[in-house]
Amino acid sequence: MSLKVIYKITYPNGKIYIGKDLTDSINYFGSASDELIAKDFTREQRQSMTIRKDILLESDDAAEINRRESEFIREYQSNNPDIGYNRWPKFRP
Repeated sequence: MSLKVIYKITYPNGKIYIGKDLTDSINYFGSASDELIAKDFTREQRQSMTIRKDILLESDDAAEINRRESEFIREYQSNNPDIGYNRWPKFRP
């Protein structure tokens, strides 16, 4: 049985995306909006990028991962358009 995880992706511009992966795939980097991210990078910047993935929580309990994902999004404010790419839950300043 694989662990379920909540992760934080950090892009070269410092913006972040918080997500969950219930399969613990090493190759999964989330489902942030391509359009949102593309607006922040020039063609030249896209030629070579380093993106960081940090595991924030590991659990064998999918219900815990599902419940805590939004807590991490709020804690890191990755739903604030100035900070990150999450669009849910809706950011309220």
